[in-house]
Amino acid sequence: MKHLLMALSLMLSPLAMAERSELGELQVTEVVGDLQHPWALTFLPQGQGSLITERPGRLRWLNAQGQLSEPLGGVPEVYAKGQGGLLDVVLSPQFTEDRLVYLSYAEGDAQGDKAGTAVGRGRLREDMGALDDFQVIFRQQPKLSSGIHFGSRLAFDREGYLFISLGENNQRPTAQHLDKLQGKLVRLQADGRVPPDNPFVDQQGARAEIWSYGHRNPQGLALNPWSGRIWLHEHGPRGGDEINIPRKGLNYGWPLATHGVNYSFLAIPEAQGERVAGTEAPQHVWEKSPAISGMAFYTAERFPAWQHNLFIGALADQSLIRLQLDGDKVVHEERLLKDKDWRIRDVRQGPDGYLYLLTDAPDGKLIRLGLEKGQ
Repeated sequence: MKHLLMALSLMLSPLAMAERSELGELQVTEVVGDLQHPWALTFLPQGQGSLITERPGRLRWLNAQGQLSEPLGGVPEVYAKGQGGLLDVVLSPQFTEDRLVYLSYAEGDAQGDKAGTAVGRGRLREDMGALDDFQVIFRQQPKLSSGIHFGSRLAFDREGYLFISLGENNQRPTAQHLDKLQGKLVRLQADGRVPPDNPFVDQQGARAEIWSYGHRNPQGLALNPWSGRIWLHEHGPRGGDEINIPRKGLNYGWPLATHGVNYSFLAIPEAQGERVAGTEAPQHVWEKSPAISGMAFYTAERFPAWQHNLFIGALADQSLIRLQLDGDKVVHEERLLKDKDWRIRDVRQGPDGYLYLLTDAPDGKLIRLGLEKGQ
């Protein structure tokens, strides 16, 4: 860890920027730039740097000295249209033994007209040059997207189950259809097999992969380190971005229940109100959509003032949202970095206790964020 911290200090831009937050002075530092629409970040163990996805279809290795690799080999072909492309990246819970890297991405159909979310895994070479033996373990069916609402975040729980968030491809009613994988959170074993205790395993006409349903476009997924439960957040339409804590087999409402309206300001045709019988109310809701993406619980000791906080990136609001938690309840909110004009796509806690942010742009950046003097 000491070697990693020394290397990180060397690779950071000397043009560190400072600004105030409610909890003190922020230290904002550019780690690396010239990333083309970076989407997700994961840290490798033992000071080996990190992996970064770029939406056009590239996986890059950033070493501990701040050098960005050429695109890695062995990455699947992606449907790089609209919001589609190479999306999330996470490591196997047993990465130090198996070196497996999981990728989510938009995958086109045979005609290239429609697409859906796919997930696969490959073994990262010791030289970091490629993923070997990449195998697709999951495909969203049917393929209905023309370039939007892929969802596509990945998270493992404490038992090693893989959760995959899936957008409804802008086909609203499908989020309520249990025979389709649009607008769902699915739960799989690490190799893609369906766990026998999934809620719809024995229900005729329902997909056995489904854990929960009625989601719109979930682009935040993380394991709450204190409760052990998976948290999910999703884009609303115009208004109504939500945080949910998805429970087994439950319906989270979209498009029947929503706090938002269409982008045209007209009502969602299927909507019956903000609360609808038989559906779950959001854990937290924004009446005005920040357009949320990425999510990280803060557990490190470096900045005690951030402990038991949840950090979420915002695209339209161009900010980092800090949520103070009391158990599962959001008790305070602060918007950070509002003057930077950054569309924040992903946020992760680094092994050094800093937060790391990816900005979604043709010349995107990896940013390191901390508090002055470990406040």
